[in-house]
Formats: sequence, C-alpha cells, structure tokens
Amino acid sequence: MEPDSVRLPRGSAPGLPTPDLDRVIHDRIRLGIISALAVNDALSFNELKTLLGATDGNLSVHARKLEDAQYISCTKSFEGRLPRTHYRITAMGRRAIERYLAHMEALIRAMRDR
Repeated sequence: MEPDSVRLPRGSAPGLPTPDLDRVIHDRIRLGIISALAVNDALSFNELKTLLGATDGNLSVHARKLEDAQYISCTKSFEGRLPRTHYRITAMGRRAIERYLAHMEALIRAMRDR
C-alpha cells in the first residue's frame, strides 16, 4: 500500500469492497481542484479559488500537493504587470481521478446492493 493511500477497514462493513483511496485526492479541496480541472482545459488560480470558496493560502497548499504528486501542472505568466497562474490536469492526474471515481462507484454499488 502506498503511503498516500488508505484502506477502508474490512471488519466495519462486511461485504463492502475495500478500495485503496488515494489520499492525495481524498480531501475536499484537492478533490474539487482535480474534478474541476478534469472537465476544463485549464483554470486560473482565481477561478479555482472562487469555484471552491478557498482562501489564497489554502488553495496554494492543496494545489502544491497535487503538483508534487504530478496530478496537475502549473503555468505562471504575466499579463502586463499582473501575475497569472493557470492549472491543468496531467495524464497521471486523469488516471488518478478515474481510479478514485471507480472506487467510489464500487462503494455506492455495494451499499445499494445490501
């Protein structure tokens, strides 16, 4: 098991699958960032901040964690004298969110089949 994944306890819900959940994604802000980027070509720092209702510092910390995992890429530029930061999901990030969603769907199916 990878250090940034968590396994659901087997004994707590008999018959439920126990997927490894990617803890890099399994955080409200990070899940919001990667989900928003999965359906948009790119989003600016300010667009993500508004969309998620996050503070500058909070968004920066969570975006950095996703960057460190190579799930998103960050491009910094200037428009005139104003700095601009844009984010995109990477191929690795797309695979990670697809795995995460497959795990969540399996949990939902298992709960409904009970």
